[in-house]
Amino acid sequence: MTIQDFDITVATAQHADFAAIICDEMAESAKARGTGIAQRSPEYVANKMLEGKAVIALHKDGTWAGFCYIETWSHGDFVANSGLIVNPIYRKAGLAKAIKHKIFELSRSKYPKAKLFGLTTGLAVMKINSEIGYEPVTYSELTQDEDFWKGCRSCVNYDILMSKDRKNCMCTAMLFDPEVIQKQYEEKMKKITHKATLLERIEAAIKKRMEKMVLFS
Repeated sequence: MTIQDFDITVATAQHADFAAIICDEMAESAKARGTGIAQRSPEYVANKMLEGKAVIALHKDGTWAGFCYIETWSHGDFVANSGLIVNPIYRKAGLAKAIKHKIFELSRSKYPKAKLFGLTTGLAVMKINSEIGYEPVTYSELTQDEDFWKGCRSCVNYDILMSKDRKNCMCTAMLFDPEVIQKQYEEKMKKITHKATLLERIEAAIKKRMEKMVLFS
């Protein structure tokens, strides 16, 4: 079984029937990890599909294989790719990574100026985030939208979070800031341009010296 056996696409109304089973698997997965996630109803997940703010993976036989959706906070200034889940029978096929990349692309197209962030205890998700461009940050750099933090109430570690005044918890905070990425790109291009200019000057100097040598030979 390879990633080519799956169709990973933006979810639509035709996928709404999968909402209930997706929510059940999210809850079971959180229970197995001994952590928690913001609990979502099938109606909530189905609505994300209707809004075009979710990505679903289906096996070539039509079986549900994976899912992830977009949430926005602070009036769209912050975006989270939430609820990443893979059907247990299809794990180890690279689906999590493929879905994460797809939902990232969808988020960037819908909210190009927003900061993308996530809270996770999963090493695999941290690695995928790092590949995409996320960097570990303190909780203070995340959205301070109260509705977001209310979602942590269903987590078994909520008391730890609140005892530390929401400054840290068991999850690692990661952030993709498009402004920072753009600045890094511009700095990189400046260095490349500077090197190119320097090489051109050196080549010009060598050429001039060779011409003089030919002239006096």
